[in-house]
Amino acid sequence: MLNKMNKYLEKMMPLITPTSVIIGVLLSAYLSPFSNLVPWIFAFMTFAGALSSNFKSLQRAISQPIPILVALFTLHLLMPAWAWIVGHITFPDDSLTITGLLLAVVIPTGITSFIWVSMKHGNIALTLSIILVDTMLSPFIVPYSLTFFVGGNVEMDIWSIMKGLFLMIVLPSMLGMVVNHLTKGKSKELLSPRLSPFSKLGLAAVVMINSAEVAPFLKEVDLKLISIAAVVFMIAFSGYLFSWGIGKLFKLEIEVIVALIFTGGMRNISAGAVIAVTFFPSEVAVPVVVGMLFQQVLASLYGFFIDRTYQLGSVQHKHMA
Repeated sequence: MLNKMNKYLEKMMPLITPTSVIIGVLLSAYLSPFSNLVPWIFAFMTFAGALSSNFKSLQRAISQPIPILVALFTLHLLMPAWAWIVGHITFPDDSLTITGLLLAVVIPTGITSFIWVSMKHGNIALTLSIILVDTMLSPFIVPYSLTFFVGGNVEMDIWSIMKGLFLMIVLPSMLGMVVNHLTKGKSKELLSPRLSPFSKLGLAAVVMINSAEVAPFLKEVDLKLISIAAVVFMIAFSGYLFSWGIGKLFKLEIEVIVALIFTGGMRNISAGAVIAVTFFPSEVAVPVVVGMLFQQVLASLYGFFIDRTYQLGSVQHKHMA
């Protein structure tokens, strides 16, 4: 039953997050009081996602570091610089919106990228390694990237952000890996399938509660909100595109390119929303929450592009590039 439920939720991924944002805004009065639960739900989601990871795949990936370095370059240098440029062109006097646009891209890659890479026959071991390495680095990368790009324009408590990222992402990931190691990989077969559907429901809950927190800024659809949505969509769309282009430029294998497309395009956006809502003024959270509307839809769209370009899963795919 849980397996069927998980497969159904996987199919519904493009709809889960946008629907959750709408429900969160409409039921904000009822959902806002549950904001204290969000870090705990998120830690559970991270733990469930990390049960598929192990120390061997991390070791293997570090021994072939080029794809990981390419992914980290895209995630934490190219995309933040691009978001900063676009933000200053489109919202020149609005430091809070620019910070929100930056936060949406400096957060670590999305755990759900693993689902899309496996569905599109990409390199799963590389994907898990990118998620893992990026997760471990996130307490340092996120606050210092924001400091570098927005500096003194926005007040932030760097140590609190680092602690939040460590407790929500790094610690549960390490615990998941340790459980996988101690059970000699059995947790991946026994625990992971049972927890996966609850993890996806947890994602919906996190998105709803965070959307409820910024509901006042989303209820009135004015020109500024439409502009933010258009800019967030464009930046998010370009993340996948840049990753694809860089993979082609380095003449990497198709399975590696697919892993780079999804890890470079997707973000742990619900973690970004938790950080935005917890540590910044609500205006900073608006671009991050709006990003939730597009992430799974864009992943689905790029999945279609990958199918049309490479026909992965067919016999001929290795001869195409």
